[in-house]
Amino acid sequence: MSPSTHLTSLFDPHIETKIMKILIVDDEKLARARLKHLVSSLINNPELYEATNGREALFTVNATRPDLVLMDIRMPVMDGLESAMHLSHMENPPSVIFTTAYDQHAVEAFEVNAVDYLLKPIRKERLETALEKIAPISANQIKNVRNDNQMSSSRSHISVQMRGHITIIPVTDIVYFMADNKYVRVRTNAERHFLEDSLVSLEQEFEGKFLRIHRNAIVSIAHIRGMEKQTSGRWHVHLKDINETLEVSRRHTAAVRNWIRG
Repeated sequence: MSPSTHLTSLFDPHIETKIMKILIVDDEKLARARLKHLVSSLINNPELYEATNGREALFTVNATRPDLVLMDIRMPVMDGLESAMHLSHMENPPSVIFTTAYDQHAVEAFEVNAVDYLLKPIRKERLETALEKIAPISANQIKNVRNDNQMSSSRSHISVQMRGHITIIPVTDIVYFMADNKYVRVRTNAERHFLEDSLVSLEQEFEGKFLRIHRNAIVSIAHIRGMEKQTSGRWHVHLKDINETLEVSRRHTAAVRNWIRG
């Protein structure tokens, strides 16, 4: 059943269909209450959930598996665009409609990239139109919106899929990224995960936070404890909080040494 057909049946109280699950994400309580009221006036007996920021939304999606997320953009902890980007990597992601109080220039970025949005204050008629054409969005669409609005494209968290759920890792917890065959290994103090991102793209995204030490590794600047020359003549960096050293390639030795010396 297409999204529009599904929503049409949800608007009609005489048609029996599955209950639609909708997650409303906004850091303002009154905004969530208003949107819940509008949704309930349009859809028959929706199953409604709430979250107060993008990070909380990811946990709620794991727990409830909504069909649709109505997501505010500007929120503390994690903004709506980053949260939606993490959601887009799910095997079966929910559809997302953004709610925004942005100016016209920013709204144009949504329209150019075919990302649906609702301009605050949200009107019932506009919400109904948006609900009739919900569809999944891609990470590239979201990335383009961020770029067009000159927002930072650097994520505050990395997301990985584990047993069908999203696991999010604060970038500040990551010690290093290391190329490992077709994947990139993510190392925190306590865990190891694998990403499909390229090491080059991660280096570009987190420029200024991670330092290239080898063609196969970038290390969190905040987690470097020092540098030591081995008996083999090779240099290794020592890392905070984990009993592990990483080899520095000859090509990057001078740059790493200069950074450590300040």
